[in-house]
Amino acid sequence: MNGAESLVRTLVAGGVDVCFTNPGTSEMHFVAALDRVEGMRCVLGLFEGVVTGAADGYYRMKGTPASTLLHLGPGLANGLANLHNAKKANSGIVNIVGQHATYHIGYNAPLTSDIEGLARPMSSWVRTSPDAKSVSADGAAAIAAAKSAPAQIATLILPADTAWNEADGIAPMPAESQRANYSSQAVDHAAKVLRNGGASTLLLMTGSALTEHGLALAAQIAGKTGCKVMGQTYNPRMARGKGRFAIDRIPYVIEQALPILKDFKNIVLVEANDPVAFFAYPNKPSMLKPQGCEVHRMTSGAENSVAALEALAGALHAQPADRQPQKLVELAKPTGALTHVSIAQAIAMAIPENAIVVDESVTTGRGFFPPTAAAAPHDWLQNMGGSIGFSTPVATGAAVACPDRKVICMVGDGSAMYTLQSLWTQAREGLNVVTIVFANKIYQILRGEFDGVGAGEPGQRALDMLKLDRPDLDFVALAKGMGVPGRAVANADDFVKALAEAVAEPGPRLIEVQM
Repeated sequence: MNGAESLVRTLVAGGVDVCFTNPGTSEMHFVAALDRVEGMRCVLGLFEGVVTGAADGYYRMKGTPASTLLHLGPGLANGLANLHNAKKANSGIVNIVGQHATYHIGYNAPLTSDIEGLARPMSSWVRTSPDAKSVSADGAAAIAAAKSAPAQIATLILPADTAWNEADGIAPMPAESQRANYSSQAVDHAAKVLRNGGASTLLLMTGSALTEHGLALAAQIAGKTGCKVMGQTYNPRMARGKGRFAIDRIPYVIEQALPILKDFKNIVLVEANDPVAFFAYPNKPSMLKPQGCEVHRMTSGAENSVAALEALAGALHAQPADRQPQKLVELAKPTGALTHVSIAQAIAMAIPENAIVVDESVTTGRGFFPPTAAAAPHDWLQNMGGSIGFSTPVATGAAVACPDRKVICMVGDGSAMYTLQSLWTQAREGLNVVTIVFANKIYQILRGEFDGVGAGEPGQRALDMLKLDRPDLDFVALAKGMGVPGRAVANADDFVKALAEAVAEPGPRLIEVQM
């Protein structure tokens, strides 16, 4: 067998049996190996940002890494934005990047680049296989890194001659690092803070703490101590819906976040980070916590936060009976004009049980959380890194990971255009994704940021950099061109009907919400 075949066999043996791919010449031996090795599902993406984003979505829902196959340095570079988002979400990914043959690199051919240099900012583990006999062992090490705690992005660079030369068999898998339990001292300290602090303490959570069980434990702790429980502004995955403990997130807008946080004297971090502003703004603070507020870390991303919350509940003698009843927004079928409120109500009513919601709705979606807390139980995925073009690829990967669950992808029109090729992959693979595009014909988030940074009143040239007109985008036509049925809606009644039909039908669908 050659190096490429030994690598595919190693990936499959290591449980990495899905490859999101956009290959080129240097990767043809890997492509050929897919015909000779059973067990690897390959999913083609028409842009590398779709490939890397799909791998992120796959990990978030499956909990195990997928691989990507990318073409040389430019192919990796095209995928870096969504690798940035994946890194911020602690998603495990094994990137396979083809390289020129070792003897060809020195000739500085047009595609020659520093692939390791491009990979390092987004990858915690980077290695170039020196020869064919090293490929399987390097692949096994990449898998171990992607499965570590917290998970890492691993990038293995495969020179062409390393791929086609003769290689050994499958390498044994290195021992995987296990998620640490938790620090009992940190839990004891958090319990002391909560006993003494009560309502002046914020329990700020993200990551594995936002599972259904983690949230239930947090509800008991809040009921017992009177503390407030919140999530970060953005979270990799959150269990939500009727019957689950609904928590607010720290608002994106500084003027909204500051009054919410102003009275807290203590913040206990459960995998979360200090609350900070997304950007720097003139005469506004970068840190959102009030002056004098003390921050106490209970767990990090490498630790078992659910077990720590169990221990914390035990230390506080918090029981299920301590959980306080929650008042949820009453759901009612919206009618009339499309507003942020009617859109939120329509989506909350349409979410089917066990759905996956991928949220890149940006400005339109800031009010979606209260009504969707009363929707059927679901998981909610958000953009951790802020690089737009995140949602349609992540929805694609989530649907590959969970083919029996409906995926609802919410995205603004500007963001959708970054990785719209995801629709083609969804059509080819028959994925159960409903994409909702909020078409307000402007980068609305940037219009708000223009004011936020004190840039003055935008003139015509500035507005031309923000508006998405001349010509208008036709998402129904764009979807049709990639094999996805779509329809446009301009009022709440039609939106409710379109959502019900799209959720009921198998395969991908698109709804353009004309605002």
